Amino acid sequence: MENFRMIDNTKIFYTGKAILIGLLVGLIVSVFRLIIEKLLFYVKSFYLFFAAEPLWLIPWGILSIIIALLIGFLIKKDPNITGSGIPQVEGQLLGEIHCNWWSVLWKKFVGGILSIGSGLFLGREGPSIQLGASIGQGISEFFQGDKMEKKVLISSGASAGLAAAFNAPIAGLLFVLEEIHHNFSPLVLLTSLASAITANFISLNFFGLKPVLYLGEVPPFPVKKYGLLILLGIFLGFFGLLYSKVLLSLPKIYGKISFLPPYFYGIIPFLFIIPIGVFFPELLGGGSEIIFSLEKTSPTLMILTGLFILRFIFSMISYGGNLPGGIFLPILSLGAILGYIYGNMVIDITKIDAIYIRSFVMFSMAGYFTAIGKAPLTAMILVTEMVGSLNHLMPLAVVSFVSYIIVDLAGADPIYEALLENMIEKKSKILKGRSEIIEIPVGAESILDGKMIREINWPAEALITSIRRGSKQIIAHGDTVMHVGDCLIVLTDEGMVNQVRQQIKHMSKDYIRG
Repeated sequence: MENFRMIDNTKIFYTGKAILIGLLVGLIVSVFRLIIEKLLFYVKSFYLFFAAEPLWLIPWGILSIIIALLIGFLIKKDPNITGSGIPQVEGQLLGEIHCNWWSVLWKKFVGGILSIGSGLFLGREGPSIQLGASIGQGISEFFQGDKMEKKVLISSGASAGLAAAFNAPIAGLLFVLEEIHHNFSPLVLLTSLASAITANFISLNFFGLKPVLYLGEVPPFPVKKYGLLILLGIFLGFFGLLYSKVLLSLPKIYGKISFLPPYFYGIIPFLFIIPIGVFFPELLGGGSEIIFSLEKTSPTLMILTGLFILRFIFSMISYGGNLPGGIFLPILSLGAILGYIYGNMVIDITKIDAIYIRSFVMFSMAGYFTAIGKAPLTAMILVTEMVGSLNHLMPLAVVSFVSYIIVDLAGADPIYEALLENMIEKKSKILKGRSEIIEIPVGAESILDGKMIREINWPAEALITSIRRGSKQIIAHGDTVMHVGDCLIVLTDEGMVNQVRQQIKHMSKDYIRG
């Protein structure tokens, strides 16, 4: 009998809950996605009618204002539904933001449909992730789970949300590990993978097996031309820095509008979208149709530049309005346009075969997303799953790596992390008298590697309780030596979670610079 291992009941229970979350998230996000697609189709049809009958724009404008006001009242009741929702999910896991799962679930669902379905340049993926996280939180509270279980199930729901939104289960898993947790947790890996696969299975039954951004056959990129990929990564890195800088300045720009409270900022993009809808109805929405139409129309460099400027500016106007909607798909569409611009220039200058224009589009989507989100693995796998091509991981890696290096040298933070900091920077750091456990990974560049716990000047509010090393849990004491790959289990006050995390993070940065 001693040769048999006891079954880990904890993992079984967590996996069962993750599958349940995946079923619910897959169903809700698929319905969310389906309604948005149908609504957007009718909105585009209306704008084609308005172009011939312009007087109908008057009642349409009034209706747009009413919808914006309705969304504004939802935001006023629950500010946590604004924007993509991904910073709020990260804030929940850090203990900085507390959400009522049911309130967020239904308000984000309704607000997201009205905002994204109206043709604004917003994506469905961020809201889908937050919807999934809310369902994960709801399941945890239903089963009366502890804080650790709550975080694990929120993560599982977030992974399922992205999987269902884009039919990309592996990207959903990597997004949770790379972007939300910033470390590898075996339990989070197991549950997030289970929920993502389940949610994707449900989504496939709604939308079929065809990849979301299927571009047809994309030829292998010649190794001798990899120098062009390095230049593309640099090109995307600088445009990614521009995107992040403008996006983070939106609160200040919109803050100058004194006659509207922040929850009614959505009136502005709802009115600005009307002339775009009348003259360019094909440009409405998050941008997936743009990616397909560019290949069919083969626009000139001047038209591509104008298209990029228009989508860039109105993406900012849309997101700055605090409306429930994401930036994933708008980023990917902007990256695709940049890929067409770069590809056309390269084809004209180097006379490379025009068949590689699709390759540049595919690589640019991943590189541009990496430059903004600083999540290269997620970007590579997300684009691979969305395009449906597994033969381009090497060039995707090259472009993503170079664009990442550019923004990292510039000192840019991941966009969702920066957005979260903007949300919580005004909150005072006060002790709440409630304990919270956080996990901090030991990276290869960290000052913690090879040091004993007692050798580090830890924040006063932090207590190292144990270390997770692989599948083992080690009780920590002063002489315990930390190593690369370890995950520190830190006990702190609920009100000091982010401060403690940032202090330990900056210790490593200071060490590198020194």
